[in-house]
Formats: sequence, C-alpha cells, structure tokens
Amino acid sequence: MLQPDRLSDWPSMRGDGVERIRNAGIAGAGGAGFPSYAKWEQVASTDYLLVNHQESEPNFFVDKWLGKSRATEFAALFDALLEDTFEAVVVSAKWTDRDEYMTELEAETNGTVVPPDDLPLDIESESGVVFAYTDAQYQYGMESVLLNVVADTVVGSDLPTDHGWLVQNTETMANIYRALTDGTPVTHTYVHVDGAVPKHRFLKVPIGTSASALLSAAGRPPDELPSDAVLVSGGPGWCFETETPPDEFVVDKSTNGLLVLDESTVADNTLGDGRIDVLESRDWTAGPMETEPTATIEPDIVRIPLLTNPDFEGTVSPGIPAVEPGDRVEAGTAVATSPSKGIGIPHHASVDGEVTAVAETRIEIAVEAASGAARLR
Repeated sequence: MLQPDRLSDWPSMRGDGVERIRNAGIAGAGGAGFPSYAKWEQVASTDYLLVNHQESEPNFFVDKWLGKSRATEFAALFDALLEDTFEAVVVSAKWTDRDEYMTELEAETNGTVVPPDDLPLDIESESGVVFAYTDAQYQYGMESVLLNVVADTVVGSDLPTDHGWLVQNTETMANIYRALTDGTPVTHTYVHVDGAVPKHRFLKVPIGTSASALLSAAGRPPDELPSDAVLVSGGPGWCFETETPPDEFVVDKSTNGLLVLDESTVADNTLGDGRIDVLESRDWTAGPMETEPTATIEPDIVRIPLLTNPDFEGTVSPGIPAVEPGDRVEAGTAVATSPSKGIGIPHHASVDGEVTAVAETRIEIAVEAASGAARLR
C-alpha cells in the first residue's frame, strides 16, 4: 500500500479524516466494536493518542505482528497525526515483548523509550512518539487501567477524551491507516483459534465467516467436537460463551479469538458478569503457536452483521441495508449505509458473491464459485 508523499497529502483529522474513518466502517478491533469515528470526532478536545499495544492474551499475536511488519506505515501515520492532531503519540506495550516485536517500530519512529520503572509519564513534557513500556500485567490491557499506569490519569466513569486522551488498539490503527491513505473499508479481521483444537491458528478472516469454518481450519470441525464442548469468543482472560451454534456464530469486526473449552472448565471459571477467565486453567503458551497469519479463510457464505456489538444496541444504530437478494457485490462494496441519525457506520461485503438474504440483523452473501466447504489460502 502506498503512503502519501507528503504530510500535506494526509486528510486532516480536524477535517474529512474522521468521515473517512466512518465511511470505511471501522469499529474497535480490540473486542468492544464501538464505531471508531465517534471517538475521533472528539479530537478537538484531545492532546494525546494512546495506542494500546498491550495484547495481554497469551495466545494472541495480531497487534505484535502488525507493529513489527508494518512499522513504516505506522510511522507515517504517527507523523501525520503529530503534525495535525496530537502533541504526543504514546505506544504502550509490555517490556517483555520489546526485543522480539518492537525494535522495528522504535527505529522507524525514532521514538523515546520509557521503561516500566520510569512510569507514569509527565505527559506535558513529552512530544513526538513515546514508547511507554509496562510490566507484563494482564490488567494493563484494559483501557482505563493502562491510562492510569502510563499517565497517572484516573478515568473513573468518564471517557478518556474527557481527560485529553484518545485510545485505540493497534489493529484499529492499522485499519485507520488504510482508510486515510486509500479509503479501504474493513472487510477482514484477524482471529486466533485455540483451546481443545489440534492446532493453534492465527488466521485472516472475512467479516461474517462462521465459527464452523474457523474450527475446521484448526482441525476440529463442528461434527467432531466433544459432547461437552463449549465455544467461547475472546481470549483466555476475557471471553464469553457464544449463544448460537458454530454455523450461526459469525466473525464480526471485533472478533479476535475463538476458544474451545469444556463445560466443567467454563463452570469453574465464569465470573458474575458472564465473563470467563481461564488464564490459569492451562499453560496457553506450552504448544506450537502461529505468531503471524498463516492463511486466509475463504468461506462459501458470509453473514455480515449490521451491528458489530449487539451490547451497544440503543447507543449504536445498525447499518441500513443497501442491497437486495439477487444483487451481485464485490468485496468492499457497501451493503449497508450509516444511519442518518445517531451513532452508526456502514458495513461492506467481505467477499465477491451474490446477496442471498437481507435480514434484520445481517446480510447474507454466497461466494461465487463456492465449492461446498470453506477453503484456506
């Protein structure tokens, strides 16, 4: 992907840059799935960007891989944002990940390195790109906790923007780069598959792909799951039981992990809010792990959700279908537009194919030349 030649070529985040983020259908990829443009609409009252590069789940690698493999792109994006929007860009990762994953990004940005013992930052004295490294604590991946550790900022019931900060995770920033440079919409995400499967997988996945396709890619198709198997969405420290069968549960813009657990493990490790924490139930790093995406799922059918996270229903409005059954679409085509009022984003076809159904919550697309089973590329 080409970068703009000059900083002046970048769209202003105080101008049409925010609209580009909205038009690309970007939602938080760290798990919440809140429309990202709604945060960026507040940039006039923010001075600092915090890039949450913590990736606390022990079997997740997408943010680390993106930071390492796309360091030049992130450096260009940070330069543009520092010129136009922020006093400082703070990238916060774990100190234990620095040697393996962070040297390329440090070199490309010529950033200031701050080790854990020197936190919190005196942010008003900082400028440019700052690498605020923390100890390897799981909780530091949580936005409010991380802000407190990095900058001694207590958010409480406020939003980070109320305190001059905008927070995004790394995959979301990669999607923002693509939107600002060439308007690329979100059609894929990265998903880790683990637990009671023969092989840990790190896959590039079209939005709307079923869990069945992911399980098959990890060597455990749904018809081979044990009778006490429980499918959960998320990572070992923060996941929730899926409420639909594998054929019906689909990847949305915030899906980053899929685990197969057993009923007794889930029962022993479910917290009061339904969150499941199985960090201590096994050594998640004991076996071979894919630390970069090794394949792209090619499903036969996708079902594009019109609302990334149903928990936000009432606050976030679903997309408005812009297609009908029988329409031919290409990957990247807008199949649902933003609502005219309130918070909402468009959604795009993630595959080439034919629209086969338009329902209240999703749009179904059958892939051209489907073979009858999801493939890997």
